[in-house]
Amino acid sequence: MRDAAAFAAAVRAVLPQGVALGQADPARLHPVAACEVLQGAVPKRLAEFSAGRFAARAAFADPDIVLPVGADRAPVWPDGSVGSITHCAGLCLAAVGKSDTFLGLGLDAEPDHPLEKEIWDSILRRDEVNRDGSQALAYFVAKEAAYKAQYAVTRHLFGFHTLRLIFEDNQFVAEFVDEIGPFSKGHRLCGSMIRAGGYLGAFVALSRD
Repeated sequence: MRDAAAFAAAVRAVLPQGVALGQADPARLHPVAACEVLQGAVPKRLAEFSAGRFAARAAFADPDIVLPVGADRAPVWPDGSVGSITHCAGLCLAAVGKSDTFLGLGLDAEPDHPLEKEIWDSILRRDEVNRDGSQALAYFVAKEAAYKAQYAVTRHLFGFHTLRLIFEDNQFVAEFVDEIGPFSKGHRLCGSMIRAGGYLGAFVALSRD
C-alpha cells in the first residue's frame, strides 16, 4: 500500500535549505482562481491540476498565492520564486524556493513499479537500454526532474535522449549531450533519488552559486 505522507517526509529530508514542500490530495477538487483554470481538462485532470495549486500554496504557506497558467501551460510562479509540481496516483507535491537562490527546481515521482517496456525507447539512450523495469523507472523520474529544473532556465522542449544519466547510490547527474540554451554539451545537473512509501522520485535544484 502506498503512503504519500511517508514519501513527502523522505522528499523533505533531501531538500536543500531554502526549498519548501507542500502536499495535496490529487483525488480531491480544490478551489482555484479563474486564471489558474486549465481549459478543457477532464474531471480527473482538473482534480490533479487543482491539487498542484493547493500544494504550491501550502509550500508558500500563503493561501492567497495565485499561479496562472502560462502560454506553455506551465505554472507562472510569483515574482521572486521558482517551483516544481508533481502528481501521480495518490500523490501531489510542490517544491518552491526563491529565485535569487535557485535558477530552477525539478521534482518528479511515480508509483514504485517497473516501467512498461513499450516506452523504454523514448526514455533510454542506447547506452542505457540494458536495464530492467525498475531501473528504467529510475531513469524516467530522474530525467523528468532534470528536465523540469532546466526548463525554468531555457524554456526549451526536448526529448529524454538529450540527457545522459550517471547514478551513484542515491545521487545522480544528468549530462547534456547537446547544447540547450545556456547549458553547453557536457553540462551536468546533480540530483537525488527518493524511494519511500511505495513511490520513487527524483529532485534537482539548480543553484545560482
